Amino acid sequence: MSQESDIILSPRDWDAHPPYKYPDYRSSVSRSPNLPLIPLKESLKNRHVPVYGAEALGALDYDLTRNAAKNGSPIGERIIVTGRVMDENGRPLRNTLVEIWQANAAGRYVHKVDQHDAPLDPNFLGAGRCLTDNEGRYRFLTIKPGAYPWGNHANAWRPNHIHFSLFGEYFGSRLVTQMYFPGDPLLSYDPIYQGTPAHTRELLVSRFALDATEEGFALGYEFDIVLRGPKQTPTE
Repeated sequence: MSQESDIILSPRDWDAHPPYKYPDYRSSVSRSPNLPLIPLKESLKNRHVPVYGAEALGALDYDLTRNAAKNGSPIGERIIVTGRVMDENGRPLRNTLVEIWQANAAGRYVHKVDQHDAPLDPNFLGAGRCLTDNEGRYRFLTIKPGAYPWGNHANAWRPNHIHFSLFGEYFGSRLVTQMYFPGDPLLSYDPIYQGTPAHTRELLVSRFALDATEEGFALGYEFDIVLRGPKQTPTE
């Protein structure tokens, strides 16, 4: 029996994730599916996937404070974001590609579509990636992202957040999500966060971690990610 045929994944718990169409999140109405989803065959959804781009990791890809610096360090509060990536049974996932992207400290993305009049930072690209270690742990050095207006409704501002993308070991464990920060007052007004089922919202909020903090350099936050199962991190 092949390794692929031995793989059995538990059914997805869709009640733990935001709905495809959530009217308060206006753009979800136009980009959500209008026809029934087509279920994949077990042999397809359980298939191994390649580790996309992992062979081209650079030495500073994990360090967003240095991977795009040209004339100095980026402006803003330096933070360390770390955590473990686990499967549905709580086992660590080794050598898993973790990618992040975010706004700079002023709430601006390096993207032509972002025309917010906040300043760009010439020393901050806002993107990074790394592989998990043997304990399933990842680690990034970055700048705490700023809030920004996004036009979804009157006086709409996105909370501070970092986007995460993970491929896991199988097509069925693909995950794109967002990490928020504890105590952010904007969470109460954000339809993306509020559109997540109430019993799983806190899985999107990182924890302040003194033991991840580097004295005199950066505060630490922990954000564990579960790729499948009843404790799965809510997906975007």
